Amino acid sequence: MNNATPRAPEQANPDTTTPATIRPEEAAHFGAMAAEWWDPKGSSGMLHKLNPVRLGFIRRAIDAHFGGDSRALKPLAGRRVLDAGCGAGLLCEPLARLGGEVTGVDAAPENIAAACAHAEASGLAIDYRCGELSSLGLVGYDLVCSLEVIEHVADKAAFLKGLAATLAEDGLMILSAPNRSALSRLLLVEGAERLGMVPRGTHDWSAFPTFEELTQLATEAGLALGEPTGISWSPARGLHLSEDLSLNFIVTARRAGVSED
Repeated sequence: MNNATPRAPEQANPDTTTPATIRPEEAAHFGAMAAEWWDPKGSSGMLHKLNPVRLGFIRRAIDAHFGGDSRALKPLAGRRVLDAGCGAGLLCEPLARLGGEVTGVDAAPENIAAACAHAEASGLAIDYRCGELSSLGLVGYDLVCSLEVIEHVADKAAFLKGLAATLAEDGLMILSAPNRSALSRLLLVEGAERLGMVPRGTHDWSAFPTFEELTQLATEAGLALGEPTGISWSPARGLHLSEDLSLNFIVTARRAGVSED
């Protein structure tokens, strides 16, 4: 549990030596879907189904980490929040409604334009940026999220190190990714893409990290992961949190050596 008073992030000098993490073809692929991002029946419909599941995990994680009241409407009040790989803001907006001072970063300018327009129409003040995370000089965030992003970057190690650099000393990070398993190949690639639930070419199964691989990358980036939670699917329950990591997992992280108490 962390009861420290939140600090505003400092502005660091942009890092021009870190390897590029943006894949231009990935940015173009997701940028082409920007106009439909907020349509629950459009090309990002699966994310609309996934978002409440992820938010349930996030809410419990921030209450535990920051010592918050689970009944509070604004548990992120006064906290600086970063969503790296934010798309058109599907996660940024609920985090802002939870009281966070939110920054969203994405590789596709089309997504950032759509995110800005939607936030303005919703009356939400969210700071959206486009570009390489390490080039933006963002540091000192209390909560850093990057969900279903790491499988799309060019250099996973550099990306995680960039994420770690944005995190406050006593901050909380939340990561999620599809697991590289037989089940994820069947459901996410062979199933969802072939059935039109997800646009073709969205997933490269070989780029999915296993949890063991993510743990190693996190350690190299100076992060310590918590116990992972699976995100599973069943006909009866749809997408839901579970103990089964084989399809997808979500996990907390903090700077290595920082106590949870």
